[in-house]
Amino acid sequence: MNTPITSQEQNDGVHAVSGPGAVADVRLQLLQATRYKLAIYLPNLPATAFSTSEELAELRRIGISGRGAEIRVVLGDPDTALREGHRLIDLAQRLPSVLRIRTPIEEDQNTNEVASAWMLNDTSGYLLLPDADRWEGRAALRDGPGHAPLLLKFEQIWERAQPASGLQPLGL
Repeated sequence: MNTPITSQEQNDGVHAVSGPGAVADVRLQLLQATRYKLAIYLPNLPATAFSTSEELAELRRIGISGRGAEIRVVLGDPDTALREGHRLIDLAQRLPSVLRIRTPIEEDQNTNEVASAWMLNDTSGYLLLPDADRWEGRAALRDGPGHAPLLLKFEQIWERAQPASGLQPLGL
């Protein structure tokens, strides 16, 4: 399917997503549906992901949405994203108490989950790309049963992950 999730499909659950445009559209829809909390797992941060003005505006909106706002990112290669000047890193440096980035420990980097990428919001929406290097996966704006195992896995990885301290602003 090369189109984002439609309003009718929201009620129908999980749908296939294919192609960079469709993935970007679903990513934006999930950001727009997020109230206060977002969890993102990426083995690497492509230049086109989380870098458009619309996505950054939504991330900022989530970050300043009030008490309890939290954006957590587990990023496999934060140094490359920093070197390439990715706009998400800039936002993380501006909102360090809300947008936190960690890097997985070596043990987690050797599992199959590392090859995948996923994004979870606080309204049971998700986008899952089983192979982060391919623009094919599944998504749902509301799917508690599909969301729950991904959130559990994210929480496990997050708890073991180390803060990406190299991304912190120097504060001189």
